[in-house]
Order: sequence, then structure tokens, then C-alpha cells
Amino acid sequence: MSLHFIKAEKRVLDSVIFPAFDLLVNPGKIAAVHSNVNIREQLIELLLGRTVLSNGEILIGGSSFSEKKLTIGFLFLQSGLYERLTVEEMLRFTQRLYHSDTSVDETIRAIQLEAMRKVKIKQLSFSERKRVQFGCVLLQDPDIFLLEEPDQNIDLESKRIFLSILQSLKKRGKTIFILTMNLESAITSADEVYRLDENGLHNVSIENPKEDIEETIAEPILIQPVRLEKIPTKVNDKIVLFDPLEIDYIESSDGQSFLHIKGESFPSVFTLNDLEERLSPFGFFRCHRSYIVNLQKVREIITWTRNSYSLILDDAPKSNVPLSKTKMATLRDRLGL
Repeated sequence: MSLHFIKAEKRVLDSVIFPAFDLLVNPGKIAAVHSNVNIREQLIELLLGRTVLSNGEILIGGSSFSEKKLTIGFLFLQSGLYERLTVEEMLRFTQRLYHSDTSVDETIRAIQLEAMRKVKIKQLSFSERKRVQFGCVLLQDPDIFLLEEPDQNIDLESKRIFLSILQSLKKRGKTIFILTMNLESAITSADEVYRLDENGLHNVSIENPKEDIEETIAEPILIQPVRLEKIPTKVNDKIVLFDPLEIDYIESSDGQSFLHIKGESFPSVFTLNDLEERLSPFGFFRCHRSYIVNLQKVREIITWTRNSYSLILDDAPKSNVPLSKTKMATLRDRLGL
């Protein structure tokens, strides 16, 4: 089933998020759109049916999007997994939820977690959780797969599994639409790559043949700068390990760094400078001399005065993190604003 954007344009108030563009993704094709966070989120909201285009239309299989939106399966950047469940329980729950005929056992084999099927989600590494998340989408067996940053910060083994599943879906005639800020990831994963920005949609020429891309995959340093899976903290003489993307922000006070996670604070064994270096590949940003923020958790940028800014996070307490005036321009560049 095809996914077709026709003269699709999105404006918010007087701002153009993206100008009118045309894009057709046919069954059996993998297309990736490289864009900034704002454009990516707007495209996802459109395909979730939470907002509408300012101009143009979206067709699915030649029909109006509003009639066919349930044929899309979404792989979001945030996992949405139930940590108290085991791998098998999570997948069986998804199977029942979507009344799926797809085999759970086959899905576990596809994501290569047979040895961990009885392990709880909370005990898995970030990359293993990502595989479970992908397995949940496979169980939905949609006509169209929309994948948001599908291989961001996953390990080399998981990347190979992900690419193998993509090729399998392609052979089955599925339509695959990838949204990413990582151009190398887009080129590695997709048949067709586009860049969408304020100037419109542009085709990105893929010069490397498939054989060269496979050689590139074999070099983990060239794929993504993943250097660690866990950030340690010390609590009551115990070492507690957190996935980087669990962290909302980090604060330094009196020479001690604290990780803020789901409204709780945990002392870190690293300095703020160490954490900045370690977490930069995971999308963290030094927004203030005493703060590092997970940009994926930022919901709003507030201007209080000409020289005073704050970042409002999309966490439970709606945390307010200061943003230095000197960091504002850098942040705009990072977000593509």
C-alpha cells in the first residue's frame, strides 16, 4: 500500500514548518526523510491524525488518509514498553491488543532474543529494548511502517538485525517510511533518501552501491559514535546503571553532578564535563555551565527576557532547565531552527 504526499505543506501561525512537497513511497520500497526535529515531529503528528496539513493531502493506497490511517505501524523514538513484563509477555500483550495472527515465536526469532524471552524489559540493554519495540510493530503487521530514528544509538548487532528485517519487509511488499536526523543512517537503511527543510524536499544522491554500504556497516565507528550503554550512579553504596535516554537532564551543584530521571535525583560518579563528553552522541546538550539536557525531552523553549531563556521538558514534573544566552544560537543550529 503506497504512501503519497501531494503538495503537502504545514504552517504553524506565521511560520512555515515545511513548504509544499510531493513524495510517493510505493510498496516494496524504503524511503527515508532527513530533517530537523520540528519537521519530523510534525510529520508524525500528521500521520497519527492529531493535526492536519495547511495545504495539500496525504493518500494511503490512493484513498484519503483519514480513512486508512490504521494501516500504519509506528516505531517511535521512545519505547512505550512495559518494564515489568518479560520480552515474551510484552509481545503477547501486543499480539492480543492488535488481534494479530503473526506468530510471537517467529517474531522473537526475527529480533533474535530467544535466549531472553523470559527476561523483564527493565533488565534489557537499550539496544535489546529497541529490538522488542520493533518486534511489537512487526506483530501489528501494518501495510506501512513509519520508523522514527529506528537505529539511533543501538549496538552493531542490533543494527544488523534491523537492516535484515527491513529487507525482509521490503520483499513482502511493505511500505517503509523512515524519519531521521542522521543522514548516514538514512543512506544505510533506505533505497531512496530525501532532505526536507525550509526550502522543500530534495533528493539525496546515494553514490555508494549496496556492497559498499554493507562494508560501511561493518565499521561501527563510522555508523554512530556509540561508546557506552549505561551511566553509573552511586546510591546507598550500590552502583545503579541507567540507560542514557532515560535521563531527563543533569545538574551540577557544589561540584557534584546529579542525574534527574522521572522526577528523582541521583548523584553521578562523573563530573559534568565527563558526562557532556560521554552523552553528546546520545543527543545531550550543554545548555548552561551547570546543566546538560536531553534534547529529546525538550518540549518548549521559553524566552523570559532578552537575556533569559528556559527549556521546559516533557517529563512528569515539567522540569524547567535554564538556557544560557551564549548557548541559544548553538541550540538553534542543533534543532535546525
